[in-house]
Amino acid sequence: MRLHIIARGKIGRSPEAELVQRYVRRIQWPLAITELPDRGGTVPPPVQGSRTVMLDELGKQMTSIDIAQALGHWRDDGVRETRFLIGATDGFDDAEREGADLLIAFGKATWPHLMARAMLAEQLYRATSILAGHPYHREG
Repeated sequence: MRLHIIARGKIGRSPEAELVQRYVRRIQWPLAITELPDRGGTVPPPVQGSRTVMLDELGKQMTSIDIAQALGHWRDDGVRETRFLIGATDGFDDAEREGADLLIAFGKATWPHLMARAMLAEQLYRATSILAGHPYHREG
């Protein structure tokens, strides 16, 4: 299953970009990153049989194990791609949220979208490591 990060805002050459790349290089699953401007631009259409996850302040707070289990379940069900959308400063509206299969939040705090991208990359590495039985994740 391909993982696809679709993020608003250009990350450029920044400490956050270095962090994203550190984790993206470690992920063994197919992965794509699409950057869009803060406003405008077109979100790539989903491929048939994909899932859409939005990072949103109203989202469910999930453990790393929960994220791994969701990805594993979708992978095992034959989902071809899971898309992770990170919005711009104003986030997503209700209509956009309704189109998602899952809304997740990284805690109750509000995070800058560049930090959220780095945190997502780390969680995707962690989740795929959990599914592969790699010792990166330590529970408890």
